[in-house]
Amino acid sequence: MISTDRQIFLEKSFVRARMIEYAKLYKELHIIVLSSKKFERIEVSSNFTISSTNSLVRWNYVKDARKIGKKIMAGINKEIPILVTCQDPFETALAGKCLANLRKNSELLLQIHTDLFSPYFVDTRIGFVQASLNKIRLFISRFTLTQAQAIRVVSQKIADSLVARKIDPEKIIVKPIEVNVGYIKNTQPAFDLHQKFPQFTKIIVIASRLESEKNIDMALEAMKLVKEKMPEAGLVIVGSGSLMSALKKKTYILKIDLSVVFEGWQTDLIPYYKGCDAFLVTSWFEGYGMVSKEAQAASCVVVSTDVGIAKEIGARIVDWKADSIAEGILELLR
Repeated sequence: MISTDRQIFLEKSFVRARMIEYAKLYKELHIIVLSSKKFERIEVSSNFTISSTNSLVRWNYVKDARKIGKKIMAGINKEIPILVTCQDPFETALAGKCLANLRKNSELLLQIHTDLFSPYFVDTRIGFVQASLNKIRLFISRFTLTQAQAIRVVSQKIADSLVARKIDPEKIIVKPIEVNVGYIKNTQPAFDLHQKFPQFTKIIVIASRLESEKNIDMALEAMKLVKEKMPEAGLVIVGSGSLMSALKKKTYILKIDLSVVFEGWQTDLIPYYKGCDAFLVTSWFEGYGMVSKEAQAASCVVVSTDVGIAKEIGARIVDWKADSIAEGILELLR
């Protein structure tokens, strides 16, 4: 497996726990993580190892992953078939294709977790550097997707976009991200959100990475409009990311700092799902939208831009404009 998820190195992370379960399905599981951060190689069990490329720069990811993978494959009996699975059709897929070429009895499986054909995937509104990088990734995917023996996607929307681009539908596997709906429905929240924030009569929650593609700055602009009509409403943002400081600064510029709370990253989202009056998603693009599915499982009303599974779960769909987002929120809260 070629991955970019560094949480695999955290012993008690949900990702590590999921990989341990995967390892039970195979004779051996070897995960190579593309990373410039230094991680020690971990032998989780007798058949499960985790390695990092420990690359000097990101441009070395593919080369370094190939080097590690080649060494791993050299130690595997040539009669044993190998599945090379890649987290995306971009950098991990290039490394995976290089490794799959080393063995005749190998199969290349690519996974797509994002809506790479959304026009916003390469739009500069997600940031010039990110948009430029995504243009390169989109170019790479045009090669890697044709080379894969199987492509796993998380939504029918992505599957349809692949077929529209002449990808063989027989290669496409639609497998959504698993959400433990029963657990969410039956678990009592650890605290009452309205008691925690008694200053707000209505609470809107966002649970997201604080990165440009999540479009949180537009959510703040919408919140300013909501506050004009509903002064005691509050926005609680759960998550962390590189834009934390910039977003906090924007709340002061918009003069809504008393109406917005940054909770940081949380391991338990159930109190937020079950305690809020509306759950908000403003992303420019999503492949699936697991938090939307979890919010729905918690019987939470969802306001969302048209991304991932938003329409499938019956979310109130809004445009990528602050006034449209604010209108969608106010219609549900009134």
